Amino acid sequence: MVVISSSELRSNMKKYLDIAAKNEKVLIQRGKNETFLLVAQQDSVEYDLSRSISVDEVISKVREGLEDMFERKKNFRKIAK
Repeated sequence: MVVISSSELRSNMKKYLDIAAKNEKVLIQRGKNETFLLVAQQDSVEYDLSRSISVDEVISKVREGLEDMFERKKNFRKIAK
């Protein structure tokens, strides 16, 4: 792990981004009480896929939403009469 100041990061941004890209952590110290960890994001496709849902889940959620919408409309008509 590399530990640097925020001013060092500003002065040599490319250098520290390259270090983080090689899967090394860069700890940035700002003042006495703030620290930040710079790490490269892993493969964004894998990250996005881990957050995805299946087609069946989408259909189920749409169906639930439509049923709820029609139920509210039905209840509204009862109140409006």
